[in-house]
Amino acid sequence: MALARQSEGLKAGVAEPFPLSLERELGAVANDHGTQFAIWAPSAKSVTLRFFTKGSSMEDGDAMVGAHRPELQSDGAWTIHFDGNLHGTYYDYLVEQQDGNRVRTADPWAKGAGVNGRRSMVGDLARTDPAGWEHDTHPITPLRETMVAEMHVASFSANPHGGFPLEHRGKYLAFTDLGTTVDGKGEFPTGVDYFKQLGVTAIQLLPFYDYGSVDENDPRQYNWGYDPLNYNVPEGSYSTNPFDGTVRITECKQMIQSLHAQGFKVIMDVVYNHMYTADNWFERVVSGYFVRRNADGTLSNGSGCGDDMASERAMMRRYIVDSVTYWAREYHIDGFRFDLMGLIDTDTMNAVRASLDALPGGKDLIMYGEPWAAGPSSTLPGTELANKEGLHLLDSRIGHFCDRTRDAIKGHVFERRIKGYVNGNAHDTKPQIELAVDAWRAPETNEGNAGQIIQYVSAHDDWTLWDKLCLSMIGDDSPESANKAESGHADDSHRTLESRDDALEHAYRAMPGTQTRKVLEANALAAGLIYTAAGIPFMLAGEEFGKTKFGNDNSFDSGVKVNELDWARAERMQGLVDYYRRLIAVRRANPGLFDAEHIAVEAPGNAVAYRSDDIAVLVNPDDEEYSLPVERIDSAFADSLHDDLPATPESASHAEARWVCVLDSSGTSTGEFRQTGIRIAGGGFPMPARTLSIWKRER
Repeated sequence: MALARQSEGLKAGVAEPFPLSLERELGAVANDHGTQFAIWAPSAKSVTLRFFTKGSSMEDGDAMVGAHRPELQSDGAWTIHFDGNLHGTYYDYLVEQQDGNRVRTADPWAKGAGVNGRRSMVGDLARTDPAGWEHDTHPITPLRETMVAEMHVASFSANPHGGFPLEHRGKYLAFTDLGTTVDGKGEFPTGVDYFKQLGVTAIQLLPFYDYGSVDENDPRQYNWGYDPLNYNVPEGSYSTNPFDGTVRITECKQMIQSLHAQGFKVIMDVVYNHMYTADNWFERVVSGYFVRRNADGTLSNGSGCGDDMASERAMMRRYIVDSVTYWAREYHIDGFRFDLMGLIDTDTMNAVRASLDALPGGKDLIMYGEPWAAGPSSTLPGTELANKEGLHLLDSRIGHFCDRTRDAIKGHVFERRIKGYVNGNAHDTKPQIELAVDAWRAPETNEGNAGQIIQYVSAHDDWTLWDKLCLSMIGDDSPESANKAESGHADDSHRTLESRDDALEHAYRAMPGTQTRKVLEANALAAGLIYTAAGIPFMLAGEEFGKTKFGNDNSFDSGVKVNELDWARAERMQGLVDYYRRLIAVRRANPGLFDAEHIAVEAPGNAVAYRSDDIAVLVNPDDEEYSLPVERIDSAFADSLHDDLPATPESASHAEARWVCVLDSSGTSTGEFRQTGIRIAGGGFPMPARTLSIWKRER
């Protein structure tokens, strides 16, 4: 269907040309008292509500079983009431504009939908609750102990080595399967048990509202889900029956219920910056109001998707606030990650925060997002966006991803040759690392308090950490030769390139060898920096076992095979997995790392050393072994600005044990952590080449 014509009354620079419906409950509300429909369409000449027997025209027995004419109210909403509970009824609207143009649309405010989301479904939400849902509660995990792992619903369980029941692979219900192991052998845990053993406390799921880029009835199709179709409806491809609009709701709740029972918070990835297409339900109902336009009338494209949502308009703001609050209240979601938050205005983000805070226990719900966009967006005058320039206008409990930490550790996110601290450019990035571990709280780099900083080195976007390390560390000993080879300017170019490609393939697969060992060492350094830094530690699930996408830097639609969690690889990489487990355990045992000051001390070469209260971290990316005088760590707080730690007793013997090594990365490849348990009182901390060690002060 063609894009609807822009609604009459809309003029450039005019924010609110229509009456606003800010109080009325919109959508379909069904209970034992009847069913109420309400849709905000203030520019419409008429609205027709249609009922169907099925959720799509492709199903046998589909028929329209009624057409009704809602009445226009003073707030621009069209409403109609039915005495019966119409739970499970599928419906859509015909909207006629003042010029006679008519469009069919689903209900933007709907809470349920049929297959592929082209028709809405009435839902009596009480009938969708799984058994025991009334007892489901948020896990009580303080923010300072929150360890986030990001994953995709389908990718979580699709791998055949995961041991999941076939009917649950790629589905919500895989998260309810406990006791799964690699190939069902009962040895190496997978799924929920694996992540519980790993120690993470929060699962961030890529978008699982209804998105438009897959056929829900075709299990071969795959997408990350950043293509919103129905914001308030769970995605049907993750349900066992996408044709029944109730099943997806119940199974989504079962997933969350199971994760809560195992102690995990559930963080939902949400995309309120654009829709699947410019021809969306909002545009069909009130064309031109919900999307941003440039001065020439073309659609604004700060999202890179051609249809930036106008969050600064009152009804779009209301929609976003209501939608997030609905997921928190109805689905017991524990937190939200906002995709391209830099396209959403600060007033809307703060309104979301206030609405969540008003819920029971709402002040504990997590909010953070990406403080950037794909490009500039045409906003109404006076709009302040939640990008880096607008962070100071946000509530202090709205966090953001720190790309500066990411790039300082592993190098430029888009350029493989630009390296970071752990993979070949330690000399230039050492000062950045010293700032990063303290969450950039120096006056000249301040990004807010520690609780606002998401510290990460890999996410679903771009190369995985493993792949970036492979690409930047292999075949680059002579950049000039590599450049010649790739441009075909050398006689042996094919042989050189083939050699590099072979080495890359070998390393991608994590086959034993020198190159793989170097990548493992760099991976361990990167993880150690993230989990000892101030802020909230975040990782891409699979990072802990060297997740690879074989160099694919944008795998949003590359299929499940590229994106899946390879559980056989996880078992094979037990040394790295165990290192992450130990890192997370140290972090959880020392929650002060979350917001305590991290003081860097003078360290030899390109090494970095810092102290946070009773924890000392020593990082050596060089090929040379060093020793760091214990006195430098002991005296890290020995000035007028740091008098919170007790002074070392003068009577203390030089031989008295004062620091104990609690983790050392040198055994990452084997699981044999050789330095663990060493105690020293004076002299120097050992700093072996290409290692990170964590020491705890004995009082």
